[in-house]
Amino acid sequence: MNSTVKTLRLLGTLGAIMVANDPLLAQEKAKSPADGYDIHIVAPHRHEDGSVHGPYHHYCKAIKPEVMQCLIFTSTDPNAELVEIEYFIDKKLVRSNVTLEQWNKYYHDHTAEIATGNVQVLDLPRQKAKEIAAAAAKTDGIIFHLWPQGAKVPNGDVTFPTAISHKRMEKLEIPR
Repeated sequence: MNSTVKTLRLLGTLGAIMVANDPLLAQEKAKSPADGYDIHIVAPHRHEDGSVHGPYHHYCKAIKPEVMQCLIFTSTDPNAELVEIEYFIDKKLVRSNVTLEQWNKYYHDHTAEIATGNVQVLDLPRQKAKEIAAAAAKTDGIIFHLWPQGAKVPNGDVTFPTAISHKRMEKLEIPR
């Protein structure tokens, strides 16, 4: 066994002993912004070149009454890359804060996407999944694609895929 592996094992053992003997370190782990991403949604996305990719696994949580944010992975593997981030935002809030040009380029209507049947809410009882889908239908989505398809690493290019059902609007319709 080389010296680096021995050193890492020793450090791990020492760390475990320190945690076990220090009541402050042994306390329950503090809450973090990463906690609570437990709404699991699966849906494909249409990329800017028109190609369809996915399905993508969205792990979401509400961060404000009118905003849900999702961490998006290509699989459920614990080591899957985080490839996208999506925001589900109340339609009234989005449409009163962006231009028609911005909406058509970056956003999509979740009502239309959910109606396609391509969106699935997983890991919840059927009634709760229906409630989440109904709430999501009142939102618009914006997706930031961070890791190019097939690339070994992210390269800094950010693209904006949309739902397969995305339709351009002629006029920005703000719900009442």
